[in-house]
Amino acid sequence: MSIVKVIEVIASSETSFDDAVQKAVAEVSKSIKNIDSVYVKDMKCHVKDGKIASYGVICKVSFRVDPNM
Repeated sequence: MSIVKVIEVIASSETSFDDAVQKAVAEVSKSIKNIDSVYVKDMKCHVKDGKIASYGVICKVSFRVDPNM
């Protein structure tokens, strides 16, 4: 039986929502192994001078817990 843990992370990008999600996964994978999936819970944009300045995401990252730890 596998045990799956879920953590919630926030990430942002000046480029796109996709880039924000990629940054979230890259940062989490520095300390968490066995990532299975990412669920994008929420998205938002920050606006400055009538233009989108940055894209933000709140993600739930699921990963398998190693039973040998």
